Amino acid sequence: MIRTFNPIQRWAKSLHRLVFLAIGLVVMAQVWGVNTSPAIATGIYDMPSLTVGTPTWVVDDADILSRLTESKISGELEKLAQDTGNEVRFITIHRFDYGETADGFAEKLFQKWFPTPEAQANQTLLLLDNVTNNSAIYTGDGTRALLTDDIATSVAQETLLEPLRNGNKYNQAFMDASDRLVAVLSGNPDPGPPVIEKVVQTEGTFTPAEETDDQNATVVVVVLLLLATVIPMATYYLYQSFSG
Repeated sequence: MIRTFNPIQRWAKSLHRLVFLAIGLVVMAQVWGVNTSPAIATGIYDMPSLTVGTPTWVVDDADILSRLTESKISGELEKLAQDTGNEVRFITIHRFDYGETADGFAEKLFQKWFPTPEAQANQTLLLLDNVTNNSAIYTGDGTRALLTDDIATSVAQETLLEPLRNGNKYNQAFMDASDRLVAVLSGNPDPGPPVIEKVVQTEGTFTPAEETDDQNATVVVVVLLLLATVIPMATYYLYQSFSG
């Protein structure tokens, strides 16, 4: 049998394979980007043990705070504990066990860390779930002369969450919450919740970034599909022209 070498035909086959490989990679990237998310959930027994007086003031399980922020907050809360006996812990969680809530987790963690009324008396625990940006605060009976229920709720729902509504500014959120809690638990006047500035939104024609990314990916897939169809046909006709 005599085999003839046809460079155009071989080139067409190679290009055809590359086009379909590129399409496969694009589709896989889209599926991976949409469906991939951390699957590890945090349960109450995954949290470290803690006792009264333990110099652990921030447990950043969600890994959303900078080292500078964590160090500064820890220093402020350490000084508050030394000066007043009032202790505050900040907790961040990335993903709860199925069916768990921020309020329920905060209560269970409070009971785990401070199992007796005496241990709970001067404790405050502020928790944030960064997947939903839901917060919860739990306080001991001894703190309520200064940190009333209304102020505690305002800290958790306004002071902590307002920076998150405006761009997920986690470091600022916890710094603001720390400053307010330290002031109140030191016996100083409550600074109050953050001032919310109303932004007048004008109608625009800008496309959201996520929508733009989806459109770009769709365009890429369509173009590659067209190339996969047109290039082999063009190659075939070119081959016929040369062979004729």
